[in-house]
Amino acid sequence: MPGLGASFGRGAATNFQQDMANSDCILFMGTNTAEAHPVAFRWPMKAKENGATLIHVDPRFTRTSALCDVFVDIRAGSDIAFLGGLVNHVLTQDKWFKEYVLAYTNASSIIQDGFRDSEDLDGLFSGYHGDGATGKYDAQEGHWGFTGCGNQESGAGANGTMLKEEPGIQGHDLQGGAQAHSAPREDVAGADEPLRDPTLQHPSCVFQILKRHFARYTPEVVSRVCGCTPEQLTRVAELLCANSGRERTTCIAYALGWTQHTTGVQMIRTAGILQLLLGNMGRPGGGIMAMRGHSTIQGSTDLATLYDALPGYLPQPAADKEHETLDEYVKHEGMTTGVWADFRKYIVSLLKAWYGSAATPENDFGFGWLPRVDADYSQLAYFDRMAKGEIKGYFLFGQNPGGGGPNAGLHRAGLRNLDWLVVADWFEIESAVFWRSDPTGPPPADIKTEVFFLPAAAAPEKEGSLTNTQRMLQWHHKAMDPQGDSRSDAWFLYKLGKRLKELYAGSIDPKDQALLNLTWDYDYDEEPRLPDGTRSRIEGEPDLEKVLQEINGHRLNETDPSTREPKLVSSFSELKADGTTACGCWLYSGVCPAPDRNRSKERVRTDNPLHPEWGFAWPDNRRVLYNRASADPDGKPWSERKKLVWWDESQRRWVGLDRPDFEVGKPPGYRPPPDATGMAAIGGDRPFITKPDGLGWLYAPAVKDGPLPTHYEPVESPVGNLLYPKQTCSPTVRMFDGPLNRLSRTPTGEFPVVATTFRLTEHYLSGPMSRFNSWLNELQPEMFVELSPELAAERGIVHADWLTVVSGRGRIEARAMVTRRLRPLLIEGRIVHQIGLPFHWAFAGEVVGGNANDLTSLVADPNVSMHESKAFACQVLAGRLEGTAAGPTVKAVRWPIRGGIPVTPTSAQPEGEPEHG
Repeated sequence: MPGLGASFGRGAATNFQQDMANSDCILFMGTNTAEAHPVAFRWPMKAKENGATLIHVDPRFTRTSALCDVFVDIRAGSDIAFLGGLVNHVLTQDKWFKEYVLAYTNASSIIQDGFRDSEDLDGLFSGYHGDGATGKYDAQEGHWGFTGCGNQESGAGANGTMLKEEPGIQGHDLQGGAQAHSAPREDVAGADEPLRDPTLQHPSCVFQILKRHFARYTPEVVSRVCGCTPEQLTRVAELLCANSGRERTTCIAYALGWTQHTTGVQMIRTAGILQLLLGNMGRPGGGIMAMRGHSTIQGSTDLATLYDALPGYLPQPAADKEHETLDEYVKHEGMTTGVWADFRKYIVSLLKAWYGSAATPENDFGFGWLPRVDADYSQLAYFDRMAKGEIKGYFLFGQNPGGGGPNAGLHRAGLRNLDWLVVADWFEIESAVFWRSDPTGPPPADIKTEVFFLPAAAAPEKEGSLTNTQRMLQWHHKAMDPQGDSRSDAWFLYKLGKRLKELYAGSIDPKDQALLNLTWDYDYDEEPRLPDGTRSRIEGEPDLEKVLQEINGHRLNETDPSTREPKLVSSFSELKADGTTACGCWLYSGVCPAPDRNRSKERVRTDNPLHPEWGFAWPDNRRVLYNRASADPDGKPWSERKKLVWWDESQRRWVGLDRPDFEVGKPPGYRPPPDATGMAAIGGDRPFITKPDGLGWLYAPAVKDGPLPTHYEPVESPVGNLLYPKQTCSPTVRMFDGPLNRLSRTPTGEFPVVATTFRLTEHYLSGPMSRFNSWLNELQPEMFVELSPELAAERGIVHADWLTVVSGRGRIEARAMVTRRLRPLLIEGRIVHQIGLPFHWAFAGEVVGGNANDLTSLVADPNVSMHESKAFACQVLAGRLEGTAAGPTVKAVRWPIRGGIPVTPTSAQPEGEPEHG
């Protein structure tokens, strides 16, 4: 998400999945869409039916590869090198979309004197402090900023000094939110108009720096780094160029295969650079599809389940003087131009939603009640502290760190060090039974943790909204009451909040006022009923439509005559900074514009191919972000074939198929007057309205590990960095050294094989929702490892026999899947082998097996504390581990019937049953 946010202004998928049917070319990298997102993959297949070219670049040949026109296999972790080769081809072959790049990107911006690129400093940027293995950049000292912006003497205009940098605030989303820093954000992001060279000839303009930066990424060098051939890289580059421009568009799709790297943010940044150069952003069939790995992972970040963000990507205040008061916080985090100029409206409305009438101008609207971030509470750092005995208790909802966390053994060691643990889940997962079932753990009597298991309701037993990959909110209806004592997550949390408020009632202690003043009134007005009309037997379930209405927002000084309650807002443009509006998340404003209208429930198909009445997409139901870029600077579509929104001079407004992601009445020829602020400072020809200058950023100085993407090897790799031999790995990686997290630093000889993890269609994540399902277990019953015939022959491994995989953190056994889905690669003049491990097995469930996550490590990228499970080093051996293998923790469910399933066609009967013979 920071890669998208730093480039375009918002950290979310830019288009919608169905829009891939409009693509002329789709590049899949870091994703196996056919197997991980099989429903969404119908739209790329529709594009293929229409003549589009599909390309898959991946370490493994998968079902996605089989259905694509072009497949290129590369070494895990070398994606930036491959993408850099594509960027270099676009620039050297003069294939960039000149009118688009000149008008809609910061290519002409001039960077400050004193900036030195990684090309000048052997793989480092200016302003670095560290030992080359781990450290940080001071962007002001390194002069990363734009000339003409901020304080030139100090180099401001880059990303400032981070608040509480030791041990570090790890911001989530560099889209104008969730970064706490010492300089005002308007200095940080460069709110002033920088000096520009429209001829693109100035040696310090972004375009020239970009050309020099990627010049070394030639096809020959990329081939030696990635393991593909020069011809393969060139063919992919030519296909992308041929399918981009006025008449044609290319989409790039990625998933966890990019994000789960220490350079994952920069992989996404490189894709953003490529799409800006080719003119594919904001246009039908273009954009970047960030394929999310959960049904509402987008919603969880929008509504700030992360420790350093508030809903709508507002930064969580830090324990620092710059965030002491609301005014100081707004001064440092707000902007003077673009959408974020309304920062005070968003935060005051949020405080009014949370604290109601207790939030007044006299008490800063309760800003002092917000918790302050004083340390790194991201998962990796937190569990590292837990493993060292520094944490007492933990609540666990919908997550399985004991089985699914990177270096899961360290996570389990952390759980064993707690005094108490609360687990709410469908089944007794690894994180609930580690104290008695972990085959690598101590005897149960030696574990002090008291575990409380709360049976959670399954998906059909609860309701609420889900926000999917394309930012769309869709309501999930409840079909039945939960079984037995099971309850929804919302029930548990609502009850806990009520009990805590009762427990602290009457307290005058200042630290208790945040809890006591919290609005917590979501009871049903009438008894809830099930779809069949019967009353629900569950008492105390919160009315989640009331919660969604609070998130949507109200006008507190206006009353709806139908409800005699405050009137709901219809858009975030209605929010005020004076305390007369309340809004739980400004991005979601408009989802409930009236008491009887919940747009996330709507399922209306229309003649409009974007189907704007099917669900609600933030912001403001805009389906394609930055869609002003679908028209040229004069407001005319780049082509009739790819028209989306355009300026209608007769109506004096933007019109089209989508809701304009732009001020509807702002003409293309509008130019801001001097000293203009807010949206008035964004010209009529600048589509990226959440960036302070309204442009897409080829060069992004707010990214912690560099303003431009640079190829670095994974922390564990059997080879060095061919592109930058003096700087092997990212110099800003965060390490968690210790006996439970042994790392084999690049280049490693002890572990010569590259390992990557992957997902199967038949299982879900680390298995909590699938390895307790007998039918799914029959489809994929056992842990296996994919390896090439060449590696199997070297190690004496036979297909379907046992093998052992060893890393610096642990060892597992699995069945051998000897397959040509992986092949040996020629890297830097030597053969390098790769293996693939599905990450769905561990020691709890109906079926158990070796856990790939026991092999991965705790390392973190500097932007979002993301781990590196998609590329690490290991050794592969023939045979099993010594000792007795762990058995299932629950019995498999018996078949309810042995014959065919009634009222079910033969083709849909389970494989192997009597109806199939």
